[in-house]
Amino acid sequence: FQLIRFGTVGASGYVVNLIVFALCVHVLAIDYKLAAVVAFVVSVGNNFVLNRHWTFDAKQQHPVQQGLRFFAVSLVTFGFTYVVLVSLVDGAGMPKVVAQAIAIAAGTPLSFVGQKLWSFRA
Repeated sequence: FQLIRFGTVGASGYVVNLIVFALCVHVLAIDYKLAAVVAFVVSVGNNFVLNRHWTFDAKQQHPVQQGLRFFAVSLVTFGFTYVVLVSLVDGAGMPKVVAQAIAIAAGTPLSFVGQKLWSFRA
């Protein structure tokens, strides 16, 4: 059930990330590389709260410690997805929002393992 809940939370973060990314790129005309950072920051807060309280039911541990670990795992995952994004856009000429969608999906397994085994371990 954790994987299903993680996927549900991830889906909400995925939608938040893509909306923020698309708004930054297409409405605010921000470079897609900076837009990826902005979208990451917005979606990571959403995902932390939902994963802590619903996916892993880890309310008994200190939220600051969990938050720092969650953010560290998220940063590692973001580094991976950022490389995928830039490779798809600059290397393969893929549309930016499509590349962002693929990059986030590619990083999801890495995020799940890190969050389960380290951030919210029992």
